[in-house]
Amino acid sequence: MSGRPEHRPARTATDGALLDVAEAIAADWAALGVRGSFLARHLGTGEQLGFDADAPVPLASVVKVPLALVVLDRIATGRLDAARPVTVDPATSSVGSTGLAAFRHPATVALGDLVLSMLSVSDNAAGDALFDVVPPEEVHARLRTWGCSGIRVRHRLNRMYECAAGAAGNDFSLALELAIRDDRSGRHTIETLDPAHANLGTATALVDLLQRVWRDEIAHRGATAELRRLMGLQVFTQRLSSELRADTLRVSGKTGTFLHLRHEIGVVEAESGDRIAMAALTRCDRRAGRASDIDLAIGAGARDAFEALRG
Repeated sequence: MSGRPEHRPARTATDGALLDVAEAIAADWAALGVRGSFLARHLGTGEQLGFDADAPVPLASVVKVPLALVVLDRIATGRLDAARPVTVDPATSSVGSTGLAAFRHPATVALGDLVLSMLSVSDNAAGDALFDVVPPEEVHARLRTWGCSGIRVRHRLNRMYECAAGAAGNDFSLALELAIRDDRSGRHTIETLDPAHANLGTATALVDLLQRVWRDEIAHRGATAELRRLMGLQVFTQRLSSELRADTLRVSGKTGTFLHLRHEIGVVEAESGDRIAMAALTRCDRRAGRASDIDLAIGAGARDAFEALRG
């Protein structure tokens, strides 16, 4: 027992039946010791359901979606060349187990393919190579120009690992313990988990962004079309889409995982024409590298929300 007062999520829904679904999802998460934010919205009707959707949360790799949109917009408007070669050297690149981050030798990759690797396999080295081209402050400024006030981009991806290593001396089991302890106290030892310093967003802001991307209401149409295509190539399907696997459905998403954070945002599209944008941003007190039950709870919530919102 932590002695922490029980948190009652602030539910939101457009009618009573949807509110019941939001309450059931929140209860399922709480039963697993999961805290967080959830929002699902039908992009045609505007109906939605969720809880704690306006709480700011460190984004982890979910920040790669707004980064990709800004880079793709510069490509679509001719300010960047998608074929521009970029060399990534493992000696100086970012921490990660996928894509270029896992390479042992320098590799030269086209700029456009860095976006693919960043989104499809959550490649941190590809992401930071893109941040070298369009720095965090420029990404943030562009988001402000587009009116994305609920998303804050402050730092490169590798900064998360640098701050964790600095606080825990390269012991990531200890870093996880610190993250869990600090989440209870609100005093953050790891800077990039502190809302004052983290890449930050809310479920509402992220669903708003997805809505504008899927409806071509932000950036250049070429950029939004390419972002939709690339998010549809994500290889990680253990969260939002775990309970939504059918030939009649397409799930386009982006996960984010760091220490006690397990996130995903995405859009579920049905052959019927229904399009549901979702954001699931979670954290827990679990000191474990894998948490399949939490992933499945995110998927079950996504399924329930989709079934409740679809026409």
